[in-house]
Amino acid sequence: MAKEKLGVLCSGRGTDLQSIIDAIEAGQVPAEIAIVLTDKEAYALERARKAGIEAVCVDRKQFDGREPFEKALIEKLEAAGVTLVVLAGFMRILTPYFVGHFAGRIMNIHPALLPSFPGAHAHRDVLAYGVKVSGCTVHFVDEGTDSGPIIMQAAVPVLDDDTEETLGARVLKEEHRIYPECIRLYCEGKLKVEGRKVTILE
Repeated sequence: MAKEKLGVLCSGRGTDLQSIIDAIEAGQVPAEIAIVLTDKEAYALERARKAGIEAVCVDRKQFDGREPFEKALIEKLEAAGVTLVVLAGFMRILTPYFVGHFAGRIMNIHPALLPSFPGAHAHRDVLAYGVKVSGCTVHFVDEGTDSGPIIMQAAVPVLDDDTEETLGARVLKEEHRIYPECIRLYCEGKLKVEGRKVTILE
């Protein structure tokens, strides 16, 4: 069976990317990363190149608007033969133009328990709200913001003395555990999506 080809989109350090690289190298995920794209110069590019993966910065500032930028991303992903788009700390909201192109084939990880605390400042919002449990969510991407069908979640306690950094570090450990696992399930055809509900066929 042909392996899924992943296109990973990042904006920062690429720690989730690294967890996926490590899981593939350990034989835990039957996929290959065909290309890593960033929207600005980022350490994720370095991680990809160290692993022998094609890595390209598609600088959003070089484009006049979101659609030309996304068109450039799509061209790179298509040229690399990508079958699953993996958002790993990609800090751009994707438009319906991009989402429609890869409908049902885009996965994202969010550092909170969706549908609570969507958006770019999850840890800050969690601490401000005073909730006792947070975590992370892997979901399919739809045309809304952090609103697609949920694949898997992991919870962590929120401690009284937590800062965004300490909470973020605890959540990140769980991200690195469940994201490769969700990609594995997708690659093995074990995710069944019906409406909002994702069933894991293990």
